[in-house]
Amino acid sequence: MLRKIFGPAIALALAVSGGELLPSGSAEGTRFGEGGGLFAQDSAAGSETALPLRRIALFSSGVGYFEHSGTLFGPSVIVLNFDAAAVNDALKSLIIGDPAPDSSPLIRYPSEETLERTLESLGIDLSGNPGTAEIFAAQRGAEVQISAPNPLRGRIVGVESRNQPNPESPELQREAFLSLFTAEGIRLIALKDIVSFTFTDPGLTADLKRALDLIAAHRASRTRTLTLSLNGNGSRSASVSYVISVPVWKVSYRLDLGRPRPLFQGWAIVDNDSDTDWTNVELSLVSGRPVSFIQQLYPPYYYTRPTLPLSIAETAQARVHAPGYGRDDESSSFGAAMLAENAIADAGYNEAAENKLARARGPAPPAPSVAAVQAAASGYAAGDQFAFTVKNPVTLNRRQSAMIPLVNGSVEAVKTLILSGGRALGGTIHPELAVELINTTGVKLPPGPVTVFDGGTYAGDALIEFLSENDKRFISYGEDLSVNASAALAADRIVNTVTVNAGVMTITRRQIYKRTYTVKNNSAEARRLIIEHPLTSGASLTEPANPLEKTDSLYRFLQNLPPRGELTFTVQEESPVYERISLSQIRLESIVSFSTSQEIPARIRAALARMVELRQKTDAAKQALSDLQARHSRLIADQDRIRNNLGAVGNNSDLGREYMQRMTELDRGMDSLAQEIDKAAALVRSSQKELEDYIAGLKL
Repeated sequence: MLRKIFGPAIALALAVSGGELLPSGSAEGTRFGEGGGLFAQDSAAGSETALPLRRIALFSSGVGYFEHSGTLFGPSVIVLNFDAAAVNDALKSLIIGDPAPDSSPLIRYPSEETLERTLESLGIDLSGNPGTAEIFAAQRGAEVQISAPNPLRGRIVGVESRNQPNPESPELQREAFLSLFTAEGIRLIALKDIVSFTFTDPGLTADLKRALDLIAAHRASRTRTLTLSLNGNGSRSASVSYVISVPVWKVSYRLDLGRPRPLFQGWAIVDNDSDTDWTNVELSLVSGRPVSFIQQLYPPYYYTRPTLPLSIAETAQARVHAPGYGRDDESSSFGAAMLAENAIADAGYNEAAENKLARARGPAPPAPSVAAVQAAASGYAAGDQFAFTVKNPVTLNRRQSAMIPLVNGSVEAVKTLILSGGRALGGTIHPELAVELINTTGVKLPPGPVTVFDGGTYAGDALIEFLSENDKRFISYGEDLSVNASAALAADRIVNTVTVNAGVMTITRRQIYKRTYTVKNNSAEARRLIIEHPLTSGASLTEPANPLEKTDSLYRFLQNLPPRGELTFTVQEESPVYERISLSQIRLESIVSFSTSQEIPARIRAALARMVELRQKTDAAKQALSDLQARHSRLIADQDRIRNNLGAVGNNSDLGREYMQRMTELDRGMDSLAQEIDKAAALVRSSQKELEDYIAGLKL
């Protein structure tokens, strides 16, 4: 599809929006010819040359590549019409292939501002949606015939506003008046009283009619015109191709599990929403994720503001399972069984193999629900994307849609149950019915919904993401009501190492997260069970050591669920936790707790016990000093009180002499107490130093 279109061809970085094309000057306007071809007009002879629509490539990003090709004779003019919303695409991606060396292609188109500019150039300017007062004001000096309601003829002097009484309100209201120069003089006519008017100048009347015709035509038309001039001589093959916005092509799948090898079908859904028939075109459907956006190229540019497309909203709430990595199917009995079963199927379904499978699977299921069809498209790589090209030419009328089979063949699929560990914490749940699908179709599969059939009937719906060849993916399509599951979470911390150095005690613990899954199978059949355990951030898996596989957010564990049995499965993760404690600042109660904890090594407990003793000694010395200082403060208070009393009674009174004696006794007591305080302070200093030296010297 995307063959080389450059080389001798002339390439223009202009895009045509899939509009209709006709020869210039056609009475019908531009149009597509029968079969959706472009028409070119020979500028000399005026003959039409069809450029049929040959190829279409629809991309999953919501754009389409269209290619028209045919034979041109001499200089030609191609007129292209586009939907107004698509002109930006038209100016972005058009490619012209014309091998004539003297072609000198030129594309002309009206500016987005053409209507406004044309209206402004007419005798009566209707740009900006003016009212009657603005029209009169703009035509000062023109002669007008009015009916108000009596006929009156005169030339426009102007329009003015005056305050007029309001019969419904005491406040005045502003009214517009037309000032008209008549044979009887200047007359003022309220605009509200004018029933009709006409300009006596035929030119103004013609301009008014033309302006109204332009506005009506612009409003009614969704198209914009580009004119393509190719000046080359002689007969030659030419092409026009472009990328435009189109409906996104969709895909839906069917998976029939009721077969020895499951049948997988993929159907493409294509919409032709244009006004053009697609007749015998080569159709390709491309899957990928290219960058695609709209940029405002059509209107005059004033500042940069690109318009990017909105993301397509998801239409389903089904869960999609992320691909896993680090998996070894050979190490799993279930994986080995799956590979052995597939080997039997690949051998050609011989009788012995069929009998073996029949014994393994039990009674044969009813007739399959999905009938085999022949795939109508072949897949191939298209650069970094993947394309399906429909084998036979496609005809699809305008405003019609179609379903086209893309894929039909057997795949490897193993039934399983999937238990979500995150959901199981909320209470009892049912595991999901699922299939582990291996893409053995030989083509890349675009994302889409999957309708699952089993036992000859509908089993459920699923979603699948983009799946490369031979890639594996889980898809879930329902719940198994015969199986109940729950999960319980427990956490614990265990001391791993304890060190003391430079007055800091460092404790390294193991934070243990343990989740226990309990699954009960009430059916008479064994189940293959995948437990999806969510990863704990910062933790490593310790039990069991080897999961089936791992994704960015979870582990997957494979288990065999016995018939009418119960399964208990525990997953344990650990993460290190570090705690640094300054021994000089820790509370005494915490030191006592650490010194008696059996998690702390005996040697460190003994050191902490000695630290407790020194800390208690220091605290006792501080308390003794505090008590002495409190006594000293009380003595000072007593002295102050006695001095106040002595000043009141005098020194020569009996009471005054008694106060003097008590003052003497207090002075002797304070001298003695000061000596005790000095000794107590010295004891505090020595005890504190002994404690600090001990802590600083610890290295355990």
